Amino acid sequence: MKRKYLSENVYEALQKRLYFLFEEFDNILVSFSGGKDSGLLLNLVMDFQKKHYPERTVGVFHQDFEAQYTVTTQYVERTFDRLVNEKGIEPYWVCLPMATRTALSSYEMYWYPWDDTREESWVRPMPQHPYVINLDNNPMTTYRYRMHQEHLARQFNRWYRISHGNKNTVCLLGVRAAESLQRYTGILKRKYGYKHTCWISQQYKNVWCASPIYDWSSSDVWHAISLFGYDYNKLYDLYYMAGLKPSQMRVASPFNDYAKDSLNLYRVIDPQMWVKLIGRVRGANFGAIYGKTKAMGYKNVTLPEGHTWESYTYFLLATLPARLRNGYIKKFKTSIKFWQNVGGGLEEETIRELEEHGYTIRRNGISNYTTMKSSRIIFLGRIPDHTDDIKSTKDIPSWKRMCFCILKNDYICRFMGFGLTKEQQRNVSILKEKYRKVVEEG
Repeated sequence: MKRKYLSENVYEALQKRLYFLFEEFDNILVSFSGGKDSGLLLNLVMDFQKKHYPERTVGVFHQDFEAQYTVTTQYVERTFDRLVNEKGIEPYWVCLPMATRTALSSYEMYWYPWDDTREESWVRPMPQHPYVINLDNNPMTTYRYRMHQEHLARQFNRWYRISHGNKNTVCLLGVRAAESLQRYTGILKRKYGYKHTCWISQQYKNVWCASPIYDWSSSDVWHAISLFGYDYNKLYDLYYMAGLKPSQMRVASPFNDYAKDSLNLYRVIDPQMWVKLIGRVRGANFGAIYGKTKAMGYKNVTLPEGHTWESYTYFLLATLPARLRNGYIKKFKTSIKFWQNVGGGLEEETIRELEEHGYTIRRNGISNYTTMKSSRIIFLGRIPDHTDDIKSTKDIPSWKRMCFCILKNDYICRFMGFGLTKEQQRNVSILKEKYRKVVEEG
């Protein structure tokens, strides 16, 4: 495994973190998605608990999104079959209706796994186990019907604390900083962690989430799975045989931003499931056929004659339902305001290119949001229509980038650098006020 320090590898560092967690927190909960990272973390925590804290209880939470590869369901079933026979393990398999983002339609922002109004179209039967939480067996007092998927996970952690004596609770996530720059900055740039840790953050009063394998690489993960002989999701074997790169191998809802590019793989890997998927979510078949073409905002999109990227963006906005249109407009305004008043960190090479091509920019101090200290640059006057002449980076504002977000059904505007949000931007202020007292009184 990759060495963290000269005298300590990532496995040894993890053991120290687990000691810390078991000593600091009364309730330990592991979030298990069915992917390689969360599966490895679950096994490592179980081994640690057996060896060092056999008297302690560990909860295991699985959030089921209904639509997934058959081999993923088989892996989750195998894992839970083993968990129920383990001493000190509390399994929770959640199959509740929840709002889940879909990037396949310009008219539907969400679809609803385990929608009780569409049971006839479920892609697979409801799991039948005593530990399955559904509408007929739901002890979660913090659940709201069709709540957003991110809130369901957070509210489960809060309910787990409430149902376990209101004591200090931590949920362990298999999140690694190497997966993306967003996760890297979200973990390593965190200022206020639990007792000066960057990998533990607070969700609610006495509820925390921790990423104890945050500094592991993908190679570390597979090395550990092989070394300790752990079971894993055989979907990764199928992905490998299909020619995917490790960075493309994701276990996620098939309709979101990350998975839509490879949606067509369902036809090859799991054809029986594919037939059910196309009848479950509007746009699934279209997304699979055109997922990497101009039709969904990929390849070289051609600007229609007579349009600038700015005018084409406004044209596309006018074709959208008001709810979606307003969400995009709010994100675009936020980005424009940021680049005109605060500025983003850019490397010196990019700054020189911008100056050489006549862009009206100005330095505005040093940015702390990049992996290395760099100058913060603001754009004077209007945001550029496009920046095709800048070759060193794509991370600069333009109307073309905004337009691409619409063409790709990128509601979050990830292509423009926005991170994953708890809600669409239009609901943030309402949600903050609505749940402010709940959080404080927790």
